[in-house]
Amino acid sequence: MTSNRIYLDYAATTPVDPDVVAAMLPFFSSTWGNSSSIHAAGRASKAALEQSRLTIAEGVGADPLEIIFTNGGTEADNHALKGLAFAVRKKTGRFHILVSAIEHHAVLKSAEVLREHGFSVGLIPVDAAGRIRVEELERLLTPETGVVAVMHANNEIGTIQPIAEIVRCVHDHQAFLHMDAVQTLGKIPLDLHALGVDTAALSAHKIYGPKGIGALYIRKGVEVDALIHGGAQERNRRGGTENVPLIVGFAAAVRKSNALREHTHVAAKALGKRLRAKLAERWKFVFFNGDGAELLPHIVSISFDGKAVSFDGESMLMNLDLRGIAASSGSACSSGSLKISHVIKAIGRDEATARATLRFSFGRGTTLEEIDALVAALESMIDVHEK
Repeated sequence: MTSNRIYLDYAATTPVDPDVVAAMLPFFSSTWGNSSSIHAAGRASKAALEQSRLTIAEGVGADPLEIIFTNGGTEADNHALKGLAFAVRKKTGRFHILVSAIEHHAVLKSAEVLREHGFSVGLIPVDAAGRIRVEELERLLTPETGVVAVMHANNEIGTIQPIAEIVRCVHDHQAFLHMDAVQTLGKIPLDLHALGVDTAALSAHKIYGPKGIGALYIRKGVEVDALIHGGAQERNRRGGTENVPLIVGFAAAVRKSNALREHTHVAAKALGKRLRAKLAERWKFVFFNGDGAELLPHIVSISFDGKAVSFDGESMLMNLDLRGIAASSGSACSSGSLKISHVIKAIGRDEATARATLRFSFGRGTTLEEIDALVAALESMIDVHEK
């Protein structure tokens, strides 16, 4: 950010890396052919498209033919859950779907749509740290369960799930596992073949790539119905002219994020450790959401005890913004009324505490000095709201 503003909302989106911009530029001007055309201009775009597919596949432990491009993580989640559900029901008659209670809304709302189409939908609960207990999942699986959705790591509190164990459990019941990997791509090692998931959602704009481009991994041999119909692009799985410039940018972002992953992981851990230590030292009524679980290093979610303070996260965010600090909350505005985050509610926070939730997330530009400035800003704001 600029010298007088602090950005701590990298889990929401990231700036586009200059190397990514440079990789994309030729495909807006000189190499602009339709990748489905058979002439030279089309073949040049097609070559770039397929090279990008290979780069992304190698970056996530997949084969190129298992990657199809979407307009982002939300479309990938929609396509996976709906496409799997309909394909499985047609083939096996299974109509039961399980999704974790802390999934992204792209999954939760897709599940609600499927309910309207005759599917039965159940929620998998999490513990106080946001983890799924495999034994609880085992209890919820039925002979009618066809699809299970569990995100790799939560976007609000950062809890990483034991995906390999969950996959084994789901596959033992002859069901399929979809995993939202939007928040883990480029942050922790991601090997889709090793994890054994059937489908996975990916997105570019969380890893310094452009907005409006993502991908859906579909494991070889897994049948998924198309969501968008049209031409024969993406091997008839996703109609529409491929956005070659953004796809090239996505590949460049994957390549650079994976190259820098170890360094950024260490840096994010140091930032998180400093923030946690300073908050715990200053306020005894702050809760660290996800504590006790394996967490993504770049996310710190906190809730202030509603019995000790008289503010909500939204007002805190506005005051932080006035002080030049961008962050986010565990709650979301819907139809003009403040709603408690389903994630914070699922881990057991009471209403007042859930409303007093803030999420800070770090990126390549975050410094220890910015962490200190954040704590100083919070101190000037919270003291007047202590009960």
